[in-house]
Amino acid sequence: MVFINGIGMISPQKTLEPGVFLEEVMAYNADYLTCIEPVYRNFIDPIQARRMSRLIKMGIAAAKISLTDAGIAMPDAIITGTGLGSVEDTEKILGEITKEERFLNPTPFIQSTYNTISSQIAIQLKCHNYNSTYVHRTFSFESGLLDALLQIEEGTATNILAGGIDEMTLNHLQITRRIGLWKTVPVNNLGLLHLGTPGALAGEGATFITLGKNPQRNAYARLTGVETFFNLNDSFDPGLKLHAFLNHHSLTPSQVDLVLLGNNGDTNYDPIYDNFREKFFPGKAHGWYKHLCGEYHTATGFGLYLASNLLKNQTFPDILKLNDISLKKISNILIYNHFRNVNHAFMLVQAIDR
Repeated sequence: MVFINGIGMISPQKTLEPGVFLEEVMAYNADYLTCIEPVYRNFIDPIQARRMSRLIKMGIAAAKISLTDAGIAMPDAIITGTGLGSVEDTEKILGEITKEERFLNPTPFIQSTYNTISSQIAIQLKCHNYNSTYVHRTFSFESGLLDALLQIEEGTATNILAGGIDEMTLNHLQITRRIGLWKTVPVNNLGLLHLGTPGALAGEGATFITLGKNPQRNAYARLTGVETFFNLNDSFDPGLKLHAFLNHHSLTPSQVDLVLLGNNGDTNYDPIYDNFREKFFPGKAHGWYKHLCGEYHTATGFGLYLASNLLKNQTFPDILKLNDISLKKISNILIYNHFRNVNHAFMLVQAIDR
């Protein structure tokens, strides 16, 4: 049994303060959603921050918020998932290479490596414990969580800082638009499902979760299970995998109170979510979250942030609803995400008996 004791969330919404939950929903009309960033001098020495990329500063701030929220000074492990790493630094070094032959600034190259975020967090905390980074596209965050769950269950760690972080830049957006990933024009994020056009709304975010073997006084929820599936040649059978996943945790679909889905406004792939919820969870509450954070490789971190707060606060805001079903009590939340029908993932989050 693993408990979510603290959360640090930097996103396009006002999620910086752990005790504030969707009190004000931010609406955008944009090509992609960008994070509302904190005042970094509250978390990082300004002299050190000068040489840090935006992504690293977001990661350090989110990590420190999470640890403070959990009341933990030093984690037994730091695990980070990222689909792209520091895109901004990668663009800087590539841009310098193409300009002219000369000695280059090594800082963007060093910071463009995927494991820089985890290592910089460790340097800031003076943490010499286990440190790892997973780069598995849209499985990156889930892979880090699986590592954390295994370590806690095997007794090699008691408190683990696990996160998922990715950024978006205009250059990256324009390049990947060519293969149909994103909307071709600026759109309103809150009206995303009504557009009826292909492509998702791009976003970004930094999520860090402090997981513990034992619940702290203000713990959010239990992270009961995480499982990923690779859909090779349409080998993914949603019904078979769903029942096996829930059965492993002694549950049936009828016991799931809320299904939190990764709809992102892409008319080519959102029907997969619609068929899933209508076929396996009729009469249940259905919710979504990517209109608030956008689509990115580790967007399920925002989904886990929402699920944890829903369980702790026992509330289901209208802005998250996909149907008209309300909930008086929330005990079990299933998060289901897929990336273009290739990478599929389940997460089961449960309320704590208080």
